[in-house]
Amino acid sequence: MAEQRLSLRDYQRQLAERLRQADSARSASKLGMQVGAESWLIDLVEAGEVIPVPAVSPVPLTRPWLRGVSNVRGNLYSVVDFAAFLGAGSVVLSEQSRLVLLGDRYRSAAALLVDRLLGLRNPNELRPRARGGDAGAEAAAGASPWLRAEYDDEAGGRWKELDVAELVRHADFLSVAQ
Repeated sequence: MAEQRLSLRDYQRQLAERLRQADSARSASKLGMQVGAESWLIDLVEAGEVIPVPAVSPVPLTRPWLRGVSNVRGNLYSVVDFAAFLGAGSVVLSEQSRLVLLGDRYRSAAALLVDRLLGLRNPNELRPRARGGDAGAEAAAGASPWLRAEYDDEAGGRWKELDVAELVRHADFLSVAQ
């Protein structure tokens, strides 16, 4: 049996191409989350990690949407009930509840508590929501700055995409004291 030989340069070129393809596929995917009655998307690059909900220690004199802090592998994270933050009730903890740790690049040490995950979504299968006339302009003007876009899927579901960079620098998100 003849063994195929590759030069080191060809091997490196092939490896670099495979890494580029894997990275573009990863960044193209979005993670679906159930937040109250709404479906949200977060870019995988912006979500650092998703974990089951660990013990959360309450912090007194904070807004109701700050559930407290949690120790994740020796690092303290502020746990934000994302549904409560949005004014859509509060997450009822269950086996499906998850913490979405925000990416390290934001240096926020924050985690979003969500009702459950809805799996990966391909952005190519989502259609941007049409905004028509003056009502669309009013909705866009009143939209939260952390709302990057809204989509419809093929099954008629509606999705909102979270802009983590805007969220972590917004005054409402940073003001946790009552």
